[in-house]
Amino acid sequence: MNRETHTAPELTDALLGRLPLFPLPNTVLFPGVVLPLHLFEPRYRALAEHCVNGARVMALGTLLPGYEAHYDERPPIHPILTVGSIAAERRLPDGRWDIALKGLARIELVEELPPTEPYRLIRARRVREHERNDDRLAAERLRSAVVQVANRLPALWPQLSPQLLQARTPSALADVVAGTFVDKPEERTKLLAELSVSRRIDAVHDHLAAVLLDLAMRERQSADAAQDDLH
Repeated sequence: MNRETHTAPELTDALLGRLPLFPLPNTVLFPGVVLPLHLFEPRYRALAEHCVNGARVMALGTLLPGYEAHYDERPPIHPILTVGSIAAERRLPDGRWDIALKGLARIELVEELPPTEPYRLIRARRVREHERNDDRLAAERLRSAVVQVANRLPALWPQLSPQLLQARTPSALADVVAGTFVDKPEERTKLLAELSVSRRIDAVHDHLAAVLLDLAMRERQSADAAQDDLH
């Protein structure tokens, strides 16, 4: 991919007022997380071309259930979505695109604009997250749980370590951890839509606790199996 350094643009009202949309089923992008994308449909090749040669931003929205019957049209998306900047891109010889999209911020869908382009355009606005004074204490507990999991899964450290260093707020930390450890699309969708930072941290912490329990059980089973092999 082309890995030139690009500064993320300021999310002005003008930029959010006419934002290209890439809608996908079962895909959620969190702020602070990089998501690799492959764009192959003609309308999304046009979207990639426009974004790469323009402000280098697009919204990634998750299609609501039941989209299949209207996929080629403009099926509804979840109202809370993410605007991301193109961190790297590669145009393939046949016109397809590989893109690395880095989440910038949560946004709320205001309206979908009339279809003047092959791809969809929306008007969106930034959403206000709800923070509490004790969010930083909860974030430190979450960070500790992340370290415990990563120590059991060392292969995660090269990917996770730089993201943890960049996550300087409780909200950013919760998003990075959710983007790394939460797999189920419905859970990811709920976490993206959760504007209470404390509730989001608690939900991600509970998920990590379940991951730790599962890892401990696997380690115990492996140890028991090793003991059986010795007898």
